Amino acid sequence: MDKYDVKKAHRNLYSAPSKEFTLVDVPEFRYAAVDGRGDPNTSPEYANAVQALYSVAYTVKFTCRRTLGRDFVVAPLEGLWRADDPTAFLARRKEAWEWTMMIGQPDWVTEDVFRAAIDEVAEKKDIPALGRVRLLTLTEGTCAQILHIGSYDDETPTLARLHEHYLPDNGLTFNGDHHEIYLSDARRTPPAKLKTILRQPVKAE
Repeated sequence: MDKYDVKKAHRNLYSAPSKEFTLVDVPEFRYAAVDGRGDPNTSPEYANAVQALYSVAYTVKFTCRRTLGRDFVVAPLEGLWRADDPTAFLARRKEAWEWTMMIGQPDWVTEDVFRAAIDEVAEKKDIPALGRVRLLTLTEGTCAQILHIGSYDDETPTLARLHEHYLPDNGLTFNGDHHEIYLSDARRTPPAKLKTILRQPVKAE
């Protein structure tokens, strides 16, 4: 049985140079998603959201193998981040952040398959955020992205380069939420070696 892996199918979107920003065209993707607010390091809401997403993602995987004869590698955790005041990102005022945490889903995962997976999880586990998991379709289009290596808290200089130099120097402006793709498992990887793609949808100014 072939195993679909979004990181291989869309290699240019799940890899990036670490020195310079590059422009990519991001097509429509579907995600299991949960919305929330607050500091991801301390918020129970965030931890509950991530738990719910992984529980659903793995249940969808096993359901697809069992009922459709199709298999896939569970995609990496991703996050959309936003704040009423954009400077909250550069200042790392995490309590002011709103987020949508996501795990990509293959395009053959229908709403019915997705809802059945949520119901199956609910029968086995008591997960506080399970009722907030939804299927999200997102089309970001033209995006600037770069690979950040290191602690999440050390992203500020790179984001400052994006906001203050790369975008204005290239006649671009924001066109969607700040997007992060977590290529490393933070539970097993030292902070200095974490790999995260930082992505920003853009448009001509």
